[in-house]
Amino acid sequence: MTAGPSTRLIKADSEAVAAAARCLAAGGLVAFPTETVYGLGADAQDGIAVARLYDAKGRPAFNPLIAHVPDLKAARELAAFDATAGRLAAAFWPGPITLVLPKAPGCTVAELATAGLDSIAVRVPDHPVARDILAAFGRPVVAPSANRSGHVSPTTAQHVLADLRGRIDLIVDGGATPVGVESTIVACLGEPVLLRPGGVPRAAVEQVLGQALGDAPIETADEGEAPLAPGQLASHYAPRSRLRLDATSVSAGEALLAFGAQAPAGSEPVRMLNLSARSDLIEAAANLFSHLRALDAAGATAIAVMPVPHEGLGEAINDRLKRAAAPRP
Repeated sequence: MTAGPSTRLIKADSEAVAAAARCLAAGGLVAFPTETVYGLGADAQDGIAVARLYDAKGRPAFNPLIAHVPDLKAARELAAFDATAGRLAAAFWPGPITLVLPKAPGCTVAELATAGLDSIAVRVPDHPVARDILAAFGRPVVAPSANRSGHVSPTTAQHVLADLRGRIDLIVDGGATPVGVESTIVACLGEPVLLRPGGVPRAAVEQVLGQALGDAPIETADEGEAPLAPGQLASHYAPRSRLRLDATSVSAGEALLAFGAQAPAGSEPVRMLNLSARSDLIEAAANLFSHLRALDAAGATAIAVMPVPHEGLGEAINDRLKRAAAPRP
């Protein structure tokens, strides 16, 4: 990560809520309490802010992030609710349950935040500070746990400071979180499936639904797959076009996913998009999924992908490109 901001820690009050909303609107990263654990928030509609969030956490791959919203009305602007999802939202929101649903047609969440999926994970938290920040900001906020990837999830502001000092902009201290474990995640993309156990017990969910939840196995993804939601691996958007990685030239009929100012030699590409002409890995991460989709629609025989450095977010970018390029049945 490049030199980070000076991290401010402020006690939760109306001034802190306003400061958090301003920081999010400026593309900053704000840690705040939810009823489960402290979340690290970024504007869900700002791909650059989302890329900064991945960078701050040191996430090894672009796992989908949960979009936090203040109420069901805001959730319906992002996701399509069937009757099952509606019952779960009515029973448990606000509260520690996340629903994975099809994206609504007008969903504004950045492609990077959903890892290129056609579904979205959404939650209405039940914590006064979180809800005040979401209401003041007025847009969805992605907020994975406010810790370095792989570390223990934080339940106090001091935990966040110990892990992320100098890597994020602001920490709003609202005291210890009451639940202390992450949200339960249920996918409603057909029959309801438990993707991650958490703050709402399985039995409570099953009682509301009047049926048993399916279990999604947690296992190593195939090369062409990536997580559907935190804690679960499942089939993922991948281009129909074949990807040719580390390309130093362009062949006839290929599209080009470029990186950096220098274009490769060879034929004129069917279409070219540049992840970052400035060789900025945060900008490249923000553009990755949308550029792949656009080039996939260009009708090329293949997509030539220029080399991307492996440091920082480049590790995650190359991980996703390798998965997308892997042979599939």
